[in-house]
Amino acid sequence: MPASPDSAASAHVPVLLGPLLAAVAPVRGVWVDGTFGAGGYARGLLEAGADQVIGIDRDPSVYAMAQAWAGEYGDRLRLVEGNFANLDRLAGVPADGVVLDLGVSSMQIDQAERGFSFAKDGPLDMRMSGQGDSAADLVNSAPEGQLADILFHYGEERASRRIARAICRARTEAPITRTLQLAEIVAACLPRPKPGQIHPATRSFQGLRIAVNDEFGALVAGLEAAERALRPEGWLAVVTFHSLEDRVVKRFLQQRSGTGPGTSRFQPEPEATRPRFTLQPRRAIAPDEEEIAANPRARSARLRVARRTDAPAGPADRDALGLPQLPQERRR
Repeated sequence: MPASPDSAASAHVPVLLGPLLAAVAPVRGVWVDGTFGAGGYARGLLEAGADQVIGIDRDPSVYAMAQAWAGEYGDRLRLVEGNFANLDRLAGVPADGVVLDLGVSSMQIDQAERGFSFAKDGPLDMRMSGQGDSAADLVNSAPEGQLADILFHYGEERASRRIARAICRARTEAPITRTLQLAEIVAACLPRPKPGQIHPATRSFQGLRIAVNDEFGALVAGLEAAERALRPEGWLAVVTFHSLEDRVVKRFLQQRSGTGPGTSRFQPEPEATRPRFTLQPRRAIAPDEEEIAANPRARSARLRVARRTDAPAGPADRDALGLPQLPQERRR
């Protein structure tokens, strides 16, 4: 049975909200929540003193869920449907802060009908926007080599070729259309997990989800859009949940703050060399034991915070960001 709007919103706990609010205090002005979801960060910012929060999400279902509580904030909360890759255009006004909570939300995982969960049976979908090709389309049509590359480069799955071979073998007998159907195929290729280890299908589902939603393309575009949207002294706060995301965010902020390695030798020197951000703090913030005990999904989360300077915005050197790329993308 699908989760009701109230139950889905109440079950979602925003990760690292306290440390985020502490890092950017005092909270004021206009903030853009580029991954609105169940609204946890937006509500936290409004309660902390933000004049207005503009909530952006490409998942149309989140707006129905927000109806139960959004009205209490009046004009202080404005909701816009769209991809955070275009957040500067969607917001339409300069921002004093931007927050991005990356990846799939617990709200989406908990709804079996969305197809993100390997622990609950549902249609093999994984589309955050509900548009375009689904995970089932990819799993049932992609060549074996492409599937293996997706699982390896986006999911960091070392048994990617064995799993891709098993998927292609299974789909010749019947289409793979359900989440548990795929999870069982993957699990049969791997050793039984020991207590405390992740589910065998975790990495494969991550890789497919990233591919279906072009998450890394959206991430870099969203970071560039945040840079364009932010006023001088504005805050950028990004929460990541796996090492691939965090590596890209870390390198982007190093590049834009002038604290990382130089740009690619294949790229022209940027016109503006002044730092666009300062890192505050320089290192990622991790959840403490109390938050992990209250919300085990926070365990892998990392928060990075930076403050905008008055240097002109510009495109990032994508070759230096450590973006996972499939072999066919590198050839192009």
